[in-house]
Amino acid sequence: MWLPGHLGALTRWIPPVLVDEVLDAAGRREKRVRLLPARVVVYFVLAMALFGDCGYRRVWSALTAGWPRTMVADPSAAALRQARRRLGVKPLALLFDRLRGPVGTTATPGVFWRGLRLVAWDGTCLEVPDSPANVACFSRHVARTTRPAGYPQVRLTALVECGTRALIDAVFGPQQYTELPQARALLASLRPGIGRHPPAPDPASPREDPAVRGERRRRVRQACAPPRYEA
Repeated sequence: MWLPGHLGALTRWIPPVLVDEVLDAAGRREKRVRLLPARVVVYFVLAMALFGDCGYRRVWSALTAGWPRTMVADPSAAALRQARRRLGVKPLALLFDRLRGPVGTTATPGVFWRGLRLVAWDGTCLEVPDSPANVACFSRHVARTTRPAGYPQVRLTALVECGTRALIDAVFGPQQYTELPQARALLASLRPGIGRHPPAPDPASPREDPAVRGERRRRVRQACAPPRYEA
């Protein structure tokens, strides 16, 4: 049985004490009790990522489905929108920085190879609401007619730990960016231990293992002594 205040997997992996810490660090802890406290709004925003096809009210219903209706507030979509705007992005950025990072050990299958932690990165494009601010920041996709079309899009590139899929770092920007420049921005997260804010590795250093982008059109010219190849 869940403890009071439990929201399933969200509070299992992101306990309220951690949310309160990032709210304090971001200066977003309210001075008076609201219908939608900042802590609850953080979980609501996280639930929006889990239920991306749902509107505000349906996300709220899914988030509080395990609670008795008499114990749950019934906010309007406008109230949820205002609470989200009041929260801002800083608490979520701090929460991401506290949670990101590798979780696998040498005993976890698929995480290590020859003493090296295996990581991978990949990118995708996500549609965002069609607002003037999003259009100005991210722009729309340009079709073959060279005319902007559809919703504004964000290009997201993420660095994950192989074997566990734990998110190590991520960057995003306008969809015109390619994955390669964003991958370079993720190099700062590639180092032994993969800690927070490390210096970027020097590919010319004998103590560093250079990262090379694997492409389908790349052909192996000669197989050399493992684990090195010439391409």
